[in-house]
Amino acid sequence: MEKDSIIVLSGGLDSTTMLYEYKDRIRMAVSFHYGSNHNDKELACAKLHCERLGIPHLIIPLSFMAEYFESSLLQGAEAIPEGHYDDENMKSTVVPFRNGIMLAVAAGLAETHHLKYVMLANHSGDHAIYPDCRPAFVDAMSAAIEAGTYDGIRIFAPYTNITKADIARHGKELGINYAETWSCYKGGEHHCGKCGTCTERIEALRDAGIDDPTIYE
Repeated sequence: MEKDSIIVLSGGLDSTTMLYEYKDRIRMAVSFHYGSNHNDKELACAKLHCERLGIPHLIIPLSFMAEYFESSLLQGAEAIPEGHYDDENMKSTVVPFRNGIMLAVAAGLAETHHLKYVMLANHSGDHAIYPDCRPAFVDAMSAAIEAGTYDGIRIFAPYTNITKADIARHGKELGINYAETWSCYKGGEHHCGKCGTCTERIEALRDAGIDDPTIYE
């Protein structure tokens, strides 16, 4: 299979599953250090999996986002709300146009390396509060990238309309150890088990029939 893609890899459950599921067509992975509370935890996981699979891995700093953008994700662990993603207070975790910025950079890398696709691991559970994870955004951004590149690069986002539990089921079949992924927005020594992304992780692993290997505080 042709290695024709670059993946935007966070080191979380979703993008790590995509990394393994599509490893045969991934030429390289890119992660971003944008100053979130959990960035260092995530990036350590991303690095681990890329090294294991022999996939070249870039980490690109986007420090301006922490400096100029407003989000509880950039303001320390105490600023992170607890609850489900469909709760109104979880909107504070939105980093304005984060995926748009990251996809633009990834598209530039894709064209530089003559790749055809940028992979993004958004899923249906993100749609409630993250505008830059919704199908309309992905379709529009893909069209913009295709129009703005000589090679007609497009976004490949096969998880857009499935759930996190569905993704975990893929990972179960692939034998992924989810202890080697990071979700918690607080970025402490262990997952807090209470923030929106921890809650979603717990429920997804449970619904996928996976014994949760995560250490929670």
